[in-house]
Amino acid sequence: MRINDIQDEIIEEFEGLTDWMDRYAYIIELGGQLPEIPESYKTPENLIEGCQSRVWIHAELNGDGEVVFEADSDAMIVKGIVALLLRVLSSQKPEDILDSELYFIDSIGLKEHLSPTRSNGLVAMVKQMRMYALAFKTLKGN
Repeated sequence: MRINDIQDEIIEEFEGLTDWMDRYAYIIELGGQLPEIPESYKTPENLIEGCQSRVWIHAELNGDGEVVFEADSDAMIVKGIVALLLRVLSSQKPEDILDSELYFIDSIGLKEHLSPTRSNGLVAMVKQMRMYALAFKTLKGN
């Protein structure tokens, strides 16, 4: 599935949730569904700087040339946010990640309903995922 198609799907899911308490509950539920990552990925190299909570994001390039992300957080709401980011960006080509505009964040009102520190953390997570994509794109020689 393409990045924009996934974003549109997420926007549609959130349209049915008009109350922000319901939206937070849904985000927390998504975080609860995020698969556990190996403890070996919870390293300082994978820790996202600028987040209020501890967030680890690990990335690998699969055989199809797609970036596969795995992540975890020690805060449920943040774990849900990172689950949304993984849903959109994982298993995508590095160039598609770099060329994408993550409009779903504003469309669902996520950024405006986060505390400033959580909002900064969201920006830091997206930045790190794009840095992984850039590194893999450079590695592939594209």
